[in-house]
Amino acid sequence: MAKKGGNDGVYRVIDVIGTSSTSWEDAAKSAVTVASKSLRDLRIAEVTKLDVKVEDGKVTQFRTRLSLSFKYDA
Repeated sequence: MAKKGGNDGVYRVIDVIGTSSTSWEDAAKSAVTVASKSLRDLRIAEVTKLDVKVEDGKVTQFRTRLSLSFKYDA
């Protein structure tokens, strides 16, 4: 039986990619921060891929791909 005031609703999932010269964690935080400026009611961010950019044999950029969900307004 459904509870009143539960978390029923409709959600959308999109892919976003964050970048950082420091770490994958900072790249993920960056992606969520930027997405939150235009999307409301963010719910879950799932890391789906990690990679790095390499230049002249050195890691120059960390990239984190996230599946990010947000709730549609009722």
